[in-house]
Amino acid sequence: MDGNGRWARNRGLPRTAGHRAGTKATRDIVRSCGELGVSFLTIYVFSVENWGRPTREVSMLMDLLVEMTKRELNSLNANNVRLSTVGDISRLPPKTKNELMHGIENTQNNTGLNLILAINYGGRNELVNAARKFALDAINDPQLIDTLDEEIFSRYLYTRDVPDPDLIIRTGGDCRISNFLLWQSAYSEFYITDTLWPDFNKASLQTAIDDFNKRERRFGKVKE
Repeated sequence: MDGNGRWARNRGLPRTAGHRAGTKATRDIVRSCGELGVSFLTIYVFSVENWGRPTREVSMLMDLLVEMTKRELNSLNANNVRLSTVGDISRLPPKTKNELMHGIENTQNNTGLNLILAINYGGRNELVNAARKFALDAINDPQLIDTLDEEIFSRYLYTRDVPDPDLIIRTGGDCRISNFLLWQSAYSEFYITDTLWPDFNKASLQTAIDDFNKRERRFGKVKE
């Protein structure tokens, strides 16, 4: 969800104003995904690298997560949205972590859109953690080493209960993956737009989906 800072700078506003404007776009896209029949939406909220940002900005983002979770909980339930996270949320401030857990617990029985927040998430970090967990299991059961394949390894990832993404949308024009779902995006389709996140709306999302639907996905094979 790139472009909050640039959106604010273009208007002579502080970066925090851009992040707040971005929350409106997030709300609109979540609602739009539900209306368009999207089953899973993963939003890259906060990466492991984002801890390197100014302390004031990080604190504001953590507080914004609390604010949004509280404010949107009733709406999530009303729209049958199930909330979950990927990443290591143990490092989050207690207030932020507790509010997220409250939201997750209170939407766990919803059966509509699965809204997944990638928080304190990094693709390399995820792979290292998965390798560590598998190694510990293999110490107790050495035969696991001979059975290891892609399917088994994927069970050790944060996304073990989530399908790989069909489409990855990057706003703000940057042409890189930025440590996002490195394993899972092996055959994802990418859509990159110069639109800054606060300006990304349902029409923008529909354009991305329409573009995706025109593509031929061969997964390394050839079309007969």
